[in-house]
Amino acid sequence: MSEDYTITEVRKTKKTKKKTKISYDVDTDERAADGPQFQDESRNELVYTDEFSKTTPRDIFTGHFCCWQCDDSLTGQRYVLRDDHPYCVRCYEQVFANTCEDCNKIIGIDSKDLSYKDKHWHEACFLCNKCRVSLVDKPFGSRAEKVYCSSCYDAAFATRCDGCGDVFRAGTKKMEYKGRQWHEKCFCCVVCQNSIGTKSFIPRESDIYCTVCYEEKFATRCIKCNQIITSGGVTYRNDPWHRECFSCTNCNTCLAGQRFTSRDDNPYCAECFGELFAKRCVSCNRPITGIGGTRFISFEDRNWHNECFICAMCNNSLVGKGFITDGPDILCPECAKQKLM
Repeated sequence: MSEDYTITEVRKTKKTKKKTKISYDVDTDERAADGPQFQDESRNELVYTDEFSKTTPRDIFTGHFCCWQCDDSLTGQRYVLRDDHPYCVRCYEQVFANTCEDCNKIIGIDSKDLSYKDKHWHEACFLCNKCRVSLVDKPFGSRAEKVYCSSCYDAAFATRCDGCGDVFRAGTKKMEYKGRQWHEKCFCCVVCQNSIGTKSFIPRESDIYCTVCYEEKFATRCIKCNQIITSGGVTYRNDPWHRECFSCTNCNTCLAGQRFTSRDDNPYCAECFGELFAKRCVSCNRPITGIGGTRFISFEDRNWHNECFICAMCNNSLVGKGFITDGPDILCPECAKQKLM
């Protein structure tokens, strides 16, 4: 609120409404016996000391003491000084006073001017936009150029915890992750309820898990040892294995990166599988494993590798050709004729 002043004329003198610069001269450091003199430079006439009034910060003689805006005399009237210039109350309020945001009326010099972000209110008009309670000396919030008491602001606009749904009060610590936010006490593991704070965590859908609980509940486990696979696992028939656990059922040789086959859902290296389960070639007695696309010939209850299916006399391959059995041997037709002759 601006300060205002009232000046009373000491002795009536000739008036003029022309604004002039007033100065005085004193020849020595001491004042003359009848006081210093003031000279109106525009009219070049003397005005004596008993014809002026003391204002702040200038001395102005009463005959020229008028409103800087409208030139009306301020003698005996209330006035306001601004930038060293006097203004009558009416002009000051018209030129300099602020307009109330609530009632849209001028905030006069007799009213308190409450301001916030270049907006102004009468003291009686500084109210919550929703519940109309006074906001004077109370905490408040601003939204879309309107002001609200803290309760109305929190209810309408404050962000809420994704855990408990309550608003975040002023000064409350907030934990944030990918657009979601929690009170510190609400940012906890959904399984063990322990506060996560700044520790590692794993999100899953809308829940948060500490690493221990997440691994216990969701981590991939080895089909053989049932322990969690943290890295370097292999998959066989949609089942996960540690690399070191994926081994031959018979000799425990690691099968990761090796040729293998299975029997009754158990993996075996090629050597063990052949020794344990494969048919044997009647010619070389080695197992016929079929690994790597091995071809073989079967006849009655006997089996041969393709490369072992040859004539017992001439050693020519009989694969895809006619042959004659001669006891444990097989013969091509030509050799069979020679043997019979």
